[in-house]
Amino acid sequence: MELTTILFPSSYFSVRNVDEDLQKEYDAVNNTGLFDVVLFSYEKWFHDGIIVLDHEVSAPVAAIYRGWMMKPEQYTAFCQQLRQRNIWLHTEPEEYALFHCFPNLYPALLQDTAEMLIFPDGQPVDLDAVRQKFPRFMVKDYVKSVKGTQFPAYFESSVTQEEFDRNMQDFYQFRGSLYTGGICIKEYLDLKRYDSHTNEYRAFYMNHEIATVCRNSGQPNYTSEPPQEILEKYRNLGSPYYTLDYAELESGGWKILEAGDGQVSGLSDGQDYEAYFRRLYHAFR
Repeated sequence: MELTTILFPSSYFSVRNVDEDLQKEYDAVNNTGLFDVVLFSYEKWFHDGIIVLDHEVSAPVAAIYRGWMMKPEQYTAFCQQLRQRNIWLHTEPEEYALFHCFPNLYPALLQDTAEMLIFPDGQPVDLDAVRQKFPRFMVKDYVKSVKGTQFPAYFESSVTQEEFDRNMQDFYQFRGSLYTGGICIKEYLDLKRYDSHTNEYRAFYMNHEIATVCRNSGQPNYTSEPPQEILEKYRNLGSPYYTLDYAELESGGWKILEAGDGQVSGLSDGQDYEAYFRRLYHAFR
C-alpha cells in the first residue's frame, strides 16, 4: 500500500486535538495537503494500552506514526491493535526494535561508531573490564543516556566502584519506567566544537534514500557536513524509516553517535517541516 496517512498522539486532555508538543508537525502535515491525519488518545494508549481514534478508518491504509518512544513490546501491541482498526504502519515491530535498542544495530555500525560494552539487564557492570578498555566512558541504557541531569557526562577509568555504584543508582532513578534492556558502556568521544557547540547532524533515511541531513546541536551554519561517503554507507540498513546522528571529532573524521527509529526521532531546529513531510510522502509512494 502507498503511504496515505500520518498518525499522531492526541493531547492528553482531548482525542480531538494533537499533542501540544507536536502541533508544529501536525500543522505542517495539514499544510502539505498530501495526507490524511489520524489522532489516537495519548491517555488511553500510554496509560491503559487501548487504542482510541479520533475517527474510524473504514478501509485499510498505510501509515507513518510520528510521536513518542515506546518500548519494543509496546510498539508490537500498538501495531497489532492498529491493524484491527485498518491502519498498517510501514515500520514492522522487528524493524522498530532494531533501531530503538542500539545494541541490536551496533554490529552494523561498528566501523564508524564508538566502541561499546553491553551488560544486559540483571548482569552487573564489570567495572574492571570497563577500566581496561576505556580511559573515559559514558553510560546509557539500550535506548538513551540521562543527558541534561546531574549524572556525569563521562567517567574516568580511575572511578571507584563505590562512586560508580552510587551514580548508577541515580541513573536508574532518572530513567525510571523508560529504562530499557540493560546498560551500555561507550567509549567517550572528544567532539569538535564551534562557539561552544558540537557539530552534530541528524540524517533521516526514508525507503533507503538519504532524505534530509540537518544541523542538530545549535552549531553555526558554516560548519562542515558529514561526508557523503559515510552518509551513503548506511542507507541500506534494516528498516524503511530511521535516523543516524553523526558528529565531527576533535581529532578529525566523523562518528555515528546514535541511531533511532524514524517515527520517534525529532526533527532538527530550523528544519523546514513542510519540506520534510513532502519528502516523506514521495519516499513511500
